[in-house]
Amino acid sequence: MHAVAGGDRPSRIECRGLRAGYGHLEVLRDVSFTIDRPAVYVVLGPNGAGKTTLFRALAGILPARAGTVTIGNDAVDRPTARDRMHYLSHLDGVPEGLRVREALEFYARVERAAPSDVDRVLDRLELRELAGRFLAQLSAGQKKRVSIARIFLRERAIYLLDEPTSNLDPKLAREIRGLILELGRERVVLYSSHNLYEAREIGEFVLVIRDGRLALFDRIENLRGSRFVVGLRLLRPHPAVADYPRQGEYFVRELKGPEEVPGLVRDLETQGVLLREVREMENPLEELFG
Repeated sequence: MHAVAGGDRPSRIECRGLRAGYGHLEVLRDVSFTIDRPAVYVVLGPNGAGKTTLFRALAGILPARAGTVTIGNDAVDRPTARDRMHYLSHLDGVPEGLRVREALEFYARVERAAPSDVDRVLDRLELRELAGRFLAQLSAGQKKRVSIARIFLRERAIYLLDEPTSNLDPKLAREIRGLILELGRERVVLYSSHNLYEAREIGEFVLVIRDGRLALFDRIENLRGSRFVVGLRLLRPHPAVADYPRQGEYFVRELKGPEEVPGLVRDLETQGVLLREVREMENPLEELFG
């Protein structure tokens, strides 16, 4: 079993022999690990590896077929265990018939948060200008920001965030990663992604899921790939990237490592390049575990 040592605390997560799936399909197979210290733990893996299934099992939404999930000293299906966690699905699921403020006021009642927390969160997530707009009128990125805002209405010991930066432009994605870093200083944060760049930027530990199994639980700093190639998708053409090689609709650059991505993005934005997406073009996980 993989473990990060510590005593019994409300933020403790323990999986033992976890198996879970849907219908006749078994997605997770004999997953075991223990987490018991504040940090950001990035759950990495390609699409279909079982990341979302793991999050649903940890949140108590998907019952285990075998094995156990324990939060603190309680089984995950107990109300005391669920009350220690915030789970943010990769699906926004926002009530599009409500305005932004109305939606956050609804979430605040569900979370038993104070009305003043709504105003605090509107400011923290820079949603004040959108407060009177219907969610149906918002862009995908704006809806994602509202969805993320609800986890800040009330503090919990554990945060399960399933791909929280998907559909976000690079600037907003950086802001959200900053908020997650803040949470990880005092809370346990599990953050799923298929992006090793994001993992290295904000995570201290990494859990790699491959084919429904835990392939690795280690410190981020121990992950190494021989090449790091980043792809840039633009909102509109720009001469600053005219000499970059192309892969489909992406302009590509080979860098020394993920730590160089923020500098590249800042340099391009300074030159007026409008980025739609920044992503890895070659996944080091294929080298590490292929």
